[in-house]
Amino acid sequence: MHVLLDNGIPFLGQTMSYAEFIGQIFAIAVVFLAQRRTLWTWPVQLVSVALLFGVYASAHLGGLAVRQVIVGVIAIYGWWAWVRRRDPVFGVVVRTGTWRERAVAAAVFVAGTVGFALVLDALDASWAPWPDAAIFVGTALAFTLQGIGLVEFWGVWLVVDAIGVPLQLKSHLYFSALVYVIFAVLVVNGLWSWRKAAKRAPEKAAATAAA
Repeated sequence: MHVLLDNGIPFLGQTMSYAEFIGQIFAIAVVFLAQRRTLWTWPVQLVSVALLFGVYASAHLGGLAVRQVIVGVIAIYGWWAWVRRRDPVFGVVVRTGTWRERAVAAAVFVAGTVGFALVLDALDASWAPWPDAAIFVGTALAFTLQGIGLVEFWGVWLVVDAIGVPLQLKSHLYFSALVYVIFAVLVVNGLWSWRKAAKRAPEKAAATAAA
């Protein structure tokens, strides 16, 4: 890990570590894989979080560093959940969340952000505790919703991207900021793809039952 963190390539007047470059490339790959609902989403995610943990810890962004640990745990759960819920013909079954599920998700995001920001500030674990906390909580929430197959996880990612771009720029992690912009474009496409799949799911289930 030290070799990947201490060496890198020039990018916009800075030296971008190999760990940041490879970790973010894998993170982009995760979005493509998630859109296609393939099980490869999760092992690729685990490699990404391992690399980015080192990147954010060295940048004194405690929330983003701890986020990688949480995402790693959720990725293991998501991998297990998708194996159990995988349709042999249509892929992972997805659905649109209920209004109650959306309200709970929003409440978790707000309450979690406030609570974690206060912890980061008290421990002096981040120079930007509020956006750091929001990204941490939003990411954990998005992967949890993704693991249970809710379309709304893409919307949470859009919020995370909107907060993440300026934070990465202020942290001089320019390549990571660019990746967040790319994420936003891919997320919109993923949202569209999953919404279509969710609408087709009842029809496919009925056709399979009839057959």
